[in-house]
Amino acid sequence: MSLKVVKRQGRDTLYVRGTVGGQSIYESTGTNSPKQAEAFRAKREAELWQESVYGKRAVITFDRAAAAYLSADLRSDTTVTHIERLLGHFRGRKVASIKQQDLDEAYRSILTAGSEAKAATKIRAVLTPLRAILEFSAIRGWCDKPAFERPKVEQVRMQFLRPEEATALVNEAAPHIRPLLVFLIATGARMSEALELEWQDVDLDGARAVVWQKQGNERHIDLPPVVVIALSGIPWRDGRVFRPATKRRDSQGAMRWVVGDAYYDTNRTGGGQIKSAWASACRRAGLSGHERVWTPKGEKWPKRAFVPEISPHCLRHTFATWHYCANRDLLKLKEDGGWQTITMVTRYAKKMPDHYQDQIRKWWAYDDWPDIQKCVPYPGQLAEKEE
Repeated sequence: MSLKVVKRQGRDTLYVRGTVGGQSIYESTGTNSPKQAEAFRAKREAELWQESVYGKRAVITFDRAAAAYLSADLRSDTTVTHIERLLGHFRGRKVASIKQQDLDEAYRSILTAGSEAKAATKIRAVLTPLRAILEFSAIRGWCDKPAFERPKVEQVRMQFLRPEEATALVNEAAPHIRPLLVFLIATGARMSEALELEWQDVDLDGARAVVWQKQGNERHIDLPPVVVIALSGIPWRDGRVFRPATKRRDSQGAMRWVVGDAYYDTNRTGGGQIKSAWASACRRAGLSGHERVWTPKGEKWPKRAFVPEISPHCLRHTFATWHYCANRDLLKLKEDGGWQTITMVTRYAKKMPDHYQDQIRKWWAYDDWPDIQKCVPYPGQLAEKEE
């Protein structure tokens, strides 16, 4: 018995129904057009005959495999975005036919910089999601286990701050990000973990906070005295701990800090929430960087901006190098920083000379800072949030 196009009561969409190779089918064609439904029927029937003779690996397409992969478990928004781009390239292809040359072509087609894209970008945006779907398919017998060449990632110099540089950075930062910088330096939290931190997950008396990792796991963080002091200076106690602020003039003409509810949510697909404040703090603290000069489209005069050599993520490197310098314990570093394996933290060993041990401990204890008054968050009055 072959497939037939049929109508379903109360539905405009047409369906196909029948038995092919001993397999009963009742599926939506996804269209109410008889012509398109007939094309779907013919294609689906041919697939089913192939499957009955040669097995599923002969007919399972990438889009069907991707749909099965996405429905099998909850995937992150970033993963879904990457898979949507892969679908635009591999739609209709049999998963069993995808090889290394197809991956190379995907780099050229999907990525903005094509085959010249950085290795890390190729791995993150193309190789990793593609391999995940093909391994998912291989387990179900739809294709062989994938074997792809992994682009070689160039090793870059790890950047971190010494205690006096960290102090200068905090001192020279705008008031609203001083507590955030102290938190990042002294806990090793990722920026996304910090910006999503809620007051309900902070116990100042117990010096403990709970952050959520990108894998959805909760991580308990012990708060050094310097962090407890920094957070204690924040005037609100509900909602997000760290919030954006801008300077505006009040009705009397005085400059006031106006605080928002939360930083822009990127669903952990990007950063840049404190880009301007970070660059200004780095410049004033005397940290290395360069000046970027460009002329915006449609404008006559060029603009200038300081671009720091380090990024906010370097504060996580700072935490790790300090932690090992002070404790000499890789297992404790792994647990305190939320890394998954010991291998991931071995690169932080012996980066910071023993000379800095006392300075690091004093930094954590908020002891003997060069200018303690400037490190107190929000030294001035904050304006109420504008409606």
